[in-house]
Amino acid sequence: MKKTHQFLVFAGCLVLICSISVFGQDWPQWRGPNRDGKADKFAVPEKWPEKLTEKWKVTVGLGNATPALVVDKLYVFTRQGDEEVILCLDAGNGKELWRESYPAPAIEGPSARAHSGPRSSPAVGEGKIVTLGVTGIVSCIDSAGKMLWRKDIYPGAWPRFYTSTSPIIIDGMAVVHLGGEGNGGIIAFDLANGEPKWKWTEDGPAYSSPVLMTVEGTKQIVQMTERNVVGVGAADGMLLWKIPFAPQRRAYNAATPIVDGQTVIFTGAGRGTKAVKIEKKGDGFVANELWSNAELNPQYNTPILKDGLLFGLSNSGNLYCLNTKTSDAAWTDETQLDRGGFGSIVDVGSCLLALPSSADLIVYKPDGKQFSEIARYKVAETPIYACPVVSGNRIFIKDQESLTMFTIE
Repeated sequence: MKKTHQFLVFAGCLVLICSISVFGQDWPQWRGPNRDGKADKFAVPEKWPEKLTEKWKVTVGLGNATPALVVDKLYVFTRQGDEEVILCLDAGNGKELWRESYPAPAIEGPSARAHSGPRSSPAVGEGKIVTLGVTGIVSCIDSAGKMLWRKDIYPGAWPRFYTSTSPIIIDGMAVVHLGGEGNGGIIAFDLANGEPKWKWTEDGPAYSSPVLMTVEGTKQIVQMTERNVVGVGAADGMLLWKIPFAPQRRAYNAATPIVDGQTVIFTGAGRGTKAVKIEKKGDGFVANELWSNAELNPQYNTPILKDGLLFGLSNSGNLYCLNTKTSDAAWTDETQLDRGGFGSIVDVGSCLLALPSSADLIVYKPDGKQFSEIARYKVAETPIYACPVVSGNRIFIKDQESLTMFTIE
């Protein structure tokens, strides 16, 4: 009897281990668990198959927002008709579990034709889902689908091409940059009731998303704004440091800053890629430049930092690698994947996944000497601007109107 019990315990543990290895980790926010584009528990195959296995595909609505994955649920933020919709889907089969929606103003201009839906990715944390609509409406829903609060702090104000920054949840707050050109603020909303706990209003929003860093015990929200890169205190919103980084002509602050310990790396079209070290000085902080590369300057994707190398997609749509120790380009692939440099890259361990708007999922080695492709898959017939969500042996792809789950078998 004792041996039978031991066997059952062992078998149960084995099933749990296998389940973890297959389903992997959560992807609860923009760029994954730590907002750095890394998926630590992706089941990289020894040999990539000739094609990915499509398990399900559902029409969810228009938008570029990357879905969030938490346990067995997907939270998808889209536009359907005249409404912005938050959908909760069963990750196993794509079936809708609940929805919450509200009337959304129509948008105009070039963005309206191909990008009328939300671009900001949901943030999931502390049992709540926070979204930012294309015209700046912030919503908070609980995990059962009940709308808790909704705010429109700067009605009628948004960046030139509408909102693209994604909220971050930290210490019982939802932090998001709102407003329009020359008039906006980074605001921390109380998750419980939506009341602002603090606000920093010295610059308007751009299209970049905030990240968190800690220096000398001080938590900081690092945000690329309309004209600067700033660090503000996560506890009180006080400005800790600021770096001027104003775009010129047809350039925009759109890439998410990269945090590596006390180092912040940021990039923008026409201004190159730069790295600074944030250090305590007296009662404040200073940003000291470490290096700069004037040639590589993506703006519509955020590079991956891996083993001292930056892997990104240039403005002209070419994959590249930059050595952060020398600040020099290690290599640039000649193949143009996307005219505007729209795309995303995910680090899954022994390889990288690049997904330009051409809808080709490219698997390649994190090699500092040359571009080395492993596999390539066509994953949609329409352009893709959302980041792939990867977990276990699953890859979730949001294209123009649909969400598809692929598996590696």
